[in-house]
Amino acid sequence: MTLADFEILCREDVRRAIDENIARDPVSIALDRRIEHASLVATQVKRLQRAKSKLPSYYAVRAILPPRAYEQSSSELCAAENTLTGDSVLDLTCGLGVDTFALSRKFKRVVSCERDEVLAAITRYNLALLGVENVTVENCSAEEYLASTADHFDWIFVDPDRRGERGEKLVLLEECSPNVVALFPRIMEVAERLCIKSSPLFDTAEAERKFGECSVEVLSLAGECKQVNIYVDGKVPTLSAAAVGVGRFEVEYSVAEAAAFADTQVNLSDYQYLIIPDVALVHSRLTAAAFAGKADVWSNNGVALSREYPENVLGRIFRIEQIFDFGSKELKKLLKGKKIEIFRRDFPFANNEICRRFSVKEGAAERWCFTRIGGKLLAIKIVPHQR
Repeated sequence: MTLADFEILCREDVRRAIDENIARDPVSIALDRRIEHASLVATQVKRLQRAKSKLPSYYAVRAILPPRAYEQSSSELCAAENTLTGDSVLDLTCGLGVDTFALSRKFKRVVSCERDEVLAAITRYNLALLGVENVTVENCSAEEYLASTADHFDWIFVDPDRRGERGEKLVLLEECSPNVVALFPRIMEVAERLCIKSSPLFDTAEAERKFGECSVEVLSLAGECKQVNIYVDGKVPTLSAAAVGVGRFEVEYSVAEAAAFADTQVNLSDYQYLIIPDVALVHSRLTAAAFAGKADVWSNNGVALSREYPENVLGRIFRIEQIFDFGSKELKKLLKGKKIEIFRRDFPFANNEICRRFSVKEGAAERWCFTRIGGKLLAIKIVPHQR
């Protein structure tokens, strides 16, 4: 978005046009000759419609949403999960300001760095619309601010840009911008504590190798891994999995490492419930620890089975109806021609191969989970549990 576009979108008549047409089809808006700057209005309406669930506060005030900044922004739900609190925080990577907005509710003073001049101006404008008064947006890079500041903060928050120059996704923190690994010594001079929001693909085992003693949190939303947060805060290091709106599981590293998988020599007919662990547990490698004493787990990527209803677990709970060996003739005869919803956990065959082998189609008539316990491949008929 250019500075000229931003200035047009700030005009009262253009803002009024966006508000009056917020429910219309963006294509029809773009073709409407009665609307001045129809193309800009249509583009903003389209983004605001998409942002209604992701950024409800921004939607409510009809905030200005530049394309790339919007696509890379956090959801408000994920940003609100941030547990940082204190008097002052420095956000080194402002962007659209969604994390900055969340931090403004938990800190008395927020300084946020944005190197792009237009995006910095847009974020200041949006934060004013949102009624935020305790944030200063600095138009500079993280590196420039850290090199020049004499201020000291309780926390530094950083969400490195994980897109390369050609738009490719980056996973290694050293390749992202800013390079938080290279800046780490200076960061710890400027602040007492550091929080890094990293890619959902980030390997949790890498955190300690890069930053020494630290805590790691894997965050999921609606069954999708959204981010991995690293906390360098001087506390006893912990590993945690958090599912937004559902719950969290947190243990010290020693407890996580000591958790054991179940014995493969079991009578499967004893089990009444199947739990599909939340993706945050899987990515944090906490499945065994989280289900200890509640259900049996045979691999980090597999399912959990329980003889009794498992209370307070992170995962989807189903009641088991039948269990079959994957290669049994009885299973093939039972499934032939049916529509089934397929769940796969720690299983070597893809959905299309399962459909081919059993002459089934994917649908929602019945639910089947295909998994592995020990060396045995299983097909388990399941139904959602109703309490």
